[in-house]
Amino acid sequence: AADKIRLIPQDFFAELCEQIIQHLNHNIPGVNTAELCQRIQTSGVEINIGDLAKIANILSFLFSTAARNNLSTDELVTTLGSAGSTLPKHAVQVIRHVWNEQAKAIAVSEDARSMATVGQFVDLKWKLGVAMSSDTCRSLKYPYVTVTLTVADPSGQITDKSFEMTIPQFKNFFRQFKEMASVLETV
Repeated sequence: AADKIRLIPQDFFAELCEQIIQHLNHNIPGVNTAELCQRIQTSGVEINIGDLAKIANILSFLFSTAARNNLSTDELVTTLGSAGSTLPKHAVQVIRHVWNEQAKAIAVSEDARSMATVGQFVDLKWKLGVAMSSDTCRSLKYPYVTVTLTVADPSGQITDKSFEMTIPQFKNFFRQFKEMASVLETV
């Protein structure tokens, strides 16, 4: 991971650290590594989304562990150095700065730590389409609904999940949402 961190320019690495801290503070649902990876690649750095996601997971673990153990900035930097860390100098400087600024803000409560780790719903998008024809069938005229769910997994990685439904399936889906809404109104 240290070799991949070396590739990331300091400003992008700082932005990644800031987003992770915001996620740990429950200010944002997750870190959009796909968008950040695209911007890093546009700047001329060759890194893939899988490597960036691994780095984000490592940093998330680092910051959450440091918060859980109430480490000071000096203790965190010393721990990074004593662990035989081969982190590049710019990365350690960014971690030091971000932790110095944000350490007190991280809200790692006992309740949050003991909660089951599940993904968090971020957004839902849908569109109606009609399949007009295919290689095997000249006239389909088959309506369908495409739904894209944006979710943040427990580590904070934001991903899109897409699926298609027939109109009857979508009507059932909609009915279930209406049932959920009516139950929530009684709470």
